[in-house]
Amino acid sequence: MRIIIPVFILIALALLIYNITRINFETPFTGDSSIALIGVVGSACAIVLLLILHLSRKIAKKQKGK
Repeated sequence: MRIIIPVFILIALALLIYNITRINFETPFTGDSSIALIGVVGSACAIVLLLILHLSRKIAKKQKGK
């Protein structure tokens, strides 16, 4: 798990950047732009969840050491 979480964060970050480039900012809610917006939100949620998982594992490790 030590290596998997940062790898998933990097993948989600790459997908976030890719989807941002696919958004047409003139009409963001039509066609492929709406799909790209969904991808941006999904990638951002994945990053937040992975960071929470990483922090909770650090806290659990500290609690176990006491």
